[in-house]
Amino acid sequence: MPMNAIATRTEHDLLGDRDVPVDAYYGVHTLRAIENFPITGTPISIYPDLVRALAHIKHAAALANHELGLLDAARKDAIVAACQEIVAGRWHEQFVVDVIQGGAGTSTNMNANEVIANRALELLGHAKGQYQHLHPNEHVNIGQSTNDVYPTALKVATWFGIFGLVDAMLVLRRAFEAKADEFADVLKMGRTQLQDAVPMTLGQEFSTYATMLGEDEERLKEAALLIREINLGGTAIGTGITAHPDYAALVCRHLGTITGIPVITAPNLIEATQDCGAFVQLSGVLKRVAVKLSKTCNDLRLLSSGPRAGLGEINLPPMQAGSSIMPGKVNPVIPEVVNQIAFEVIGNDVTVSFAAEAGQLQLNAFEPIIAHSLFKSVNHLRNGCLTLAERCVRGITANRDHLRRLVENSIGIVTALNPYIGYKHATEVATEAHATGGSVYAIVLERGLLTKEQLDRILRPEELTQPRPLQLDGH
Repeated sequence: MPMNAIATRTEHDLLGDRDVPVDAYYGVHTLRAIENFPITGTPISIYPDLVRALAHIKHAAALANHELGLLDAARKDAIVAACQEIVAGRWHEQFVVDVIQGGAGTSTNMNANEVIANRALELLGHAKGQYQHLHPNEHVNIGQSTNDVYPTALKVATWFGIFGLVDAMLVLRRAFEAKADEFADVLKMGRTQLQDAVPMTLGQEFSTYATMLGEDEERLKEAALLIREINLGGTAIGTGITAHPDYAALVCRHLGTITGIPVITAPNLIEATQDCGAFVQLSGVLKRVAVKLSKTCNDLRLLSSGPRAGLGEINLPPMQAGSSIMPGKVNPVIPEVVNQIAFEVIGNDVTVSFAAEAGQLQLNAFEPIIAHSLFKSVNHLRNGCLTLAERCVRGITANRDHLRRLVENSIGIVTALNPYIGYKHATEVATEAHATGGSVYAIVLERGLLTKEQLDRILRPEELTQPRPLQLDGH
């Protein structure tokens, strides 16, 4: 054998014989998919939750089929053992088909069938490819179709992804909550349309970011309730052809036990096989998270702009040099990277929408791009939340004196005086302050509209930043 030759074994499919690397756990169907889909160069193993989900499903199917008398104990045990190894992290490198593929996910399902079958064969004492002893289709895939396995695997994988994202959002929310407490006494000017509005505290500003995250944690949990409805047992189009009548209920029960997910069998398996509505709903929620997270990062970049010629109200922790030509420049790189994640998620949502709409009759052939888009969105948002919390929010500091001066010099505080001096006087004070550059505080005193004691009481942070009854001693 030439030194550069690769040892192979011969496998057969409906198109003929092909040589597969002898050490590969995948087989001929996977080999053809590798050749047919040289699209992204990214294999499905990049999504370990998907690989584990496929193993969970094959595990549950083996238990159900054994219970129904369709799979003997030895083969069942070997399949289950192979699946458990995959769940534990082994053999993921054998899941090699491209994340974007034709065939509605058939290549992914066959990749899983072949890897599990060949590892099970080894556990039974046979060589890879000796399918007369245990076959990828006839044993690992018994009672199944790609059309119920693949969407169920997507839902199992996205369930784990959703709650991983929720956990990351909780970390970020708590970071914002900690800053809200730290900055609770820091008075500043609020702004609308980038113009001075009325005073608030920096703590109130940061608490809104925490609240937005908390709201979207709940929206994600709601989306997960749709994800738990599966079509496993529907086989090709939802009629359940080739599956035992009791298989759907049994496999659902086993899958729930194995994964800990409260999965339920869809009431109409034909509908569930073709409908991608749950994925569209989830994608929309991910877009919502991205949009609000990006808005928050926009605020952080704006509030920290400067350090001398911008707002300069807060300082983001310096992470790296900001320029190859401007010495000392530091950029808000962490909010910037989260912004870019948000842009990607918004684009992924468009992709999911088009792919879901493009389904025809009893099947949607475009679930691979739906899966790729959702997994990217979930994973990148999760990483972005953790990065933003750890490398930005926790290190933010406030420029307290600067914030106080901005409040004292702002025309916007005249709004707080309006209930006490009347709209007419308030307008005159604001106009004079804008024309002369003087402070509202000084002009009100000069005009004798309020005493210094009254002004100081009105302009206390606790008076300016929440509803209060009017109290002007003798005025």
